[in-house]
Amino acid sequence: MLTSVLALVLGLLAVVGAAVSLSFRSFYIDEIESRLKREVEDINEIAASQYLDVDKRPAAREAFQLAVRLYDAYLQICFDSGELGRYSVYNETTGARWAVAEEYDLSEQIADVKRSGGEYCRYGLLESLTGFDTLTVMRPLTTDDGDTGVIFFHYDMTGVNKSIRTAISSVATFSVVAIAVAVPLVTLLVRGITHPISNMTEVVKDFTRGNFSRRVTVRGKDELSNLGSSFNTMADELNTLEEARRSFVANVSHELRSPLTSMRGFLEAMNDGTIPPEDRDAYINIVLDENRRMTVMVNDLLDLARIESGQYKLNLTAFDISELIRRAIITFEARIHSKRFTVNVQLPEEAVYVEGDAVRITQVLHNLIDNAVKYTPECGELTIECAPERHVARVSIINSGPGIPEDALPHVFDRFYKAQKAHTPSGSSGTGLGLSIAKLIIDQHEQEITAASEPGRTCFSFTLKRTMRPLTKKSPERA
Repeated sequence: MLTSVLALVLGLLAVVGAAVSLSFRSFYIDEIESRLKREVEDINEIAASQYLDVDKRPAAREAFQLAVRLYDAYLQICFDSGELGRYSVYNETTGARWAVAEEYDLSEQIADVKRSGGEYCRYGLLESLTGFDTLTVMRPLTTDDGDTGVIFFHYDMTGVNKSIRTAISSVATFSVVAIAVAVPLVTLLVRGITHPISNMTEVVKDFTRGNFSRRVTVRGKDELSNLGSSFNTMADELNTLEEARRSFVANVSHELRSPLTSMRGFLEAMNDGTIPPEDRDAYINIVLDENRRMTVMVNDLLDLARIESGQYKLNLTAFDISELIRRAIITFEARIHSKRFTVNVQLPEEAVYVEGDAVRITQVLHNLIDNAVKYTPECGELTIECAPERHVARVSIINSGPGIPEDALPHVFDRFYKAQKAHTPSGSSGTGLGLSIAKLIIDQHEQEITAASEPGRTCFSFTLKRTMRPLTKKSPERA
């Protein structure tokens, strides 16, 4: 990246320097050519109006001498008339260097000017004789009677070229200074960009090795800092997920190992005669209970995996949530009577239609009611209510009991979160996955599920999107 940026900067400086130099040279040369062409036009006017007149010729010569002194140039006028011949003049004080060019054969250039019939410039015409750069402006000598000769105005380009070289040298010097300043600045800028990226790369490498504790150093408030902050947030989430994964594996191992150890112990005791034959039926029932609990746990784990992987696609329909609640309560009737609960069912008189997967919502109701029945003491109170709101229907399952500790409340939907940290009574069975499954199902419906608790009261509630009553097809009338 540093190489690319430096190459770009140097390339831009080179292009800008070349463009400035060429622009300056072009502008300077164009300006010189314009001035010389205007001067040659004046010379043509003087030659046509004065030099051809014998009486005015001395005045014309003075004007010509003034022009060559002004430009330190060399003027040649080649007349078509053999009588006038060629007239040459240069500055006698400083223009002796032009003397070597007095006898230069201009016949070819005269023919070119006559053929073109216009004015044009030529560089280096006398350079081989004078030894310095020259610029010659040529044009026909035009009078009222037509063309009567050719004017050559030779200009010494030494000073102009020197000025151009000085300007180019100044541009080159400024470019070098700019490069000297730009290189360290670009280096610092690129390092400021690449260092955080390199840091992120190292952190990612640590992540691949399972170390999620490293973080990116964030400084400033630019885009890279925002990226670094987002990266650290992602790292926190990954670390949380990794800890959850390890905890999940540990909890699953513990939950499966305990019933397996218990069943193995009972079976070995029956096999070696430690448990007498008359007591085996009781212990076989215990083994079957443990087996059933393991089956429920494995099924719950499979449900979790399928829901999270997206294998469970919701079959959204419109149904009466009140009717679904009534059916769910009936399945717990025996357990409710055995614990002598006081049950309050508060449902609207009219049907409340919601949009959702009726099978999955039944599972949610079953898990929440099972959780409430499990943790409500004997002779306790269980309340199930449905409250229609503007756009949703809110279902609440409320039970009496000791409640959930405040520090444990945020974790009640975590997997395997039960007896040790929540309010599981001793001797109760459960996988600790029911609430997690309920939350995943409600999340799939893009609704919310919450838990609230205080001493003597615990409430779980969830929402579902309300909808219109489903249309039913009318039976065709019999003929």
